[in-house]
Amino acid sequence: MLEYTIEQDLIDKGYTYVCGVDEAGRGPLCGPVVAAACILPIGLYIEGLNDSKKLTPKKRKEVFNKIIENAVAYCIAEASVEEIDELNILEADMLAMRRAVEGLQIKADFAIIDGNVSRGFSIPTLTVIKGDATSPSIAAASILAKVTRDEMCEQMDKDYPEYGIGKHKGYATKQHMDALRKFGPSPIHRKKFIRFLD
Repeated sequence: MLEYTIEQDLIDKGYTYVCGVDEAGRGPLCGPVVAAACILPIGLYIEGLNDSKKLTPKKRKEVFNKIIENAVAYCIAEASVEEIDELNILEADMLAMRRAVEGLQIKADFAIIDGNVSRGFSIPTLTVIKGDATSPSIAAASILAKVTRDEMCEQMDKDYPEYGIGKHKGYATKQHMDALRKFGPSPIHRKKFIRFLD
């Protein structure tokens, strides 16, 4: 079970609003990278709140709805395919995360970030490897980002059905690679990710 240990420790140190931050869509060949920031009431228990990768899509959607009903504040943001190509995926990832933190309706004064990289934030941060399995705030952000990104993939699948994005969510599966070789890239594909076509 996830515990609010990190969040509570930061509040004990004098911070008021601690947000968890995570992203979805760093690895796929297409579409934006999506990040979320979420401030939860300390001690709030949401059944099923866990690392988004451990939940079924149906369960994730249920938990997503509970998070947005109960969060003190949340924000979901993205960095576009063009920004990914221009900056590189890590910098675009950081950009999306900063946008999510800055977009919170109630401003956080500390951010706990999933992973091991944090740069350019206007508030103090702490990185936590596998944070979505440790911190409820990061787990909530992970679900907000993942559900949003998956819904974007459903839309991309309707717009560009030849690639099968609804099924593989844009990852480099054999089906996706074969479709790229057959049809070429679409405007939603990340140029830096599909250099194998050259």
